[in-house]
Amino acid sequence: MPPRGVQVSVIIPTYNRAELLRASLTALAAQHPPDEGGFEVIIADDGSADETRSVVQDFRNRLTLGYQFQEDRGFRAAAARNAGARLASGPVLVFLDAGIRPGPRFVRAHLAAHAAAPTGQTLAVAGYTYGYRPDADQVPGIGTGSPAPTPEETVRRYGHLPGFQDVRHLAFERFDFDLGATLVPWQWFWSLNCSVRAADFWAVGGFDEDFRSWGGEDTDLGYRLHRGGTAFTVSKDAWALDTPHERSVGDDLTSGADNVLMMARKHPEPVTELLWAWFAKPSDHFEISHDWNLEDEYLLVLRAAEDARGRDAASELAALRSLPAGTRVAVFGCGSSFPEGLPRAELFDFDETVAGSRHPGGVVRHGLGIRTPLADQSVDHVLITSRLSGVWDRWGTWILGEAHRIGRHVHAPPANG
Repeated sequence: MPPRGVQVSVIIPTYNRAELLRASLTALAAQHPPDEGGFEVIIADDGSADETRSVVQDFRNRLTLGYQFQEDRGFRAAAARNAGARLASGPVLVFLDAGIRPGPRFVRAHLAAHAAAPTGQTLAVAGYTYGYRPDADQVPGIGTGSPAPTPEETVRRYGHLPGFQDVRHLAFERFDFDLGATLVPWQWFWSLNCSVRAADFWAVGGFDEDFRSWGGEDTDLGYRLHRGGTAFTVSKDAWALDTPHERSVGDDLTSGADNVLMMARKHPEPVTELLWAWFAKPSDHFEISHDWNLEDEYLLVLRAAEDARGRDAASELAALRSLPAGTRVAVFGCGSSFPEGLPRAELFDFDETVAGSRHPGGVVRHGLGIRTPLADQSVDHVLITSRLSGVWDRWGTWILGEAHRIGRHVHAPPANG
């Protein structure tokens, strides 16, 4: 049994957001606690110089509070969350952003979602969050007034409005709020309102502290949890409400793209390349749930990879024999059959069953060619084989762009454009 009977630890990272933090703590102080045991709140302060400490002190008699301060050395939300998690005594960790105001049964609902998981099944919970619009301005006037309406009053009044619903609502609704039915559930695991068991969180190393600007560290955690066998679910009962405040939308989206590129380099495979392409789109075309779903894009790639299993690219690879000795080569869609005399090459294929195949010069990497770990102009020739014909209509422009980024000369067969 955790100390003081704590069943849930709510961890809130913050930086110079004293009044937003106050809004979150006010809502948490109005919680209906779990039926058995209680919950604690841990403030993970990323070096605030405002009234954050005073706000925390104001709630000492209303909440079981812990406070963790780290020196201000730039944006370190991932490190702050990890530091807060180290102080946590509850077996379930709930992560909540400053300014997110939970509903009155928020803690109970997160705990209930984990309790309902089948025996032996680890679970990550995405909590529904009204009013959160990271890619656009928030609905004006909502949540304002004197006194400010409670989260319940605000949701009761505006919860039916499409512009006020969780920005992920259409995706959740498409899968009947069952992320177990999806291929890429981790794309919707965002740290503004989510939970995971502490043991599972630390089993994958917690948040990656290399993320030092806005965006990506929560998606990266979700990816690693998924690879480790964790199931995902949405809890609409564990709802919360975002407090309107200023955002640097353009800067945030640029930062998100940079961080997802870092994630793709750490975990290179087609699905992370696709995620990067989502964020790398021009910001004026960035709409999280209206024009894009990684699920559909990944399914297209998986189907094309399955279709390509009967297509041998050895004859296309054979053309590389004529290149001068020492020529640096990369191949997208190499397959697993290699002709004699093939020069050393950086080989990529989007079929997971081909990844790991060996040839005299190295091992095939799992990649589509939208974004590779190779440096700019690091090879002399890039060969794109006909194995990629099944994704060419959708991704050919991106693949050609990547080939020209890394190579001086690009060769694509007529079937590929």
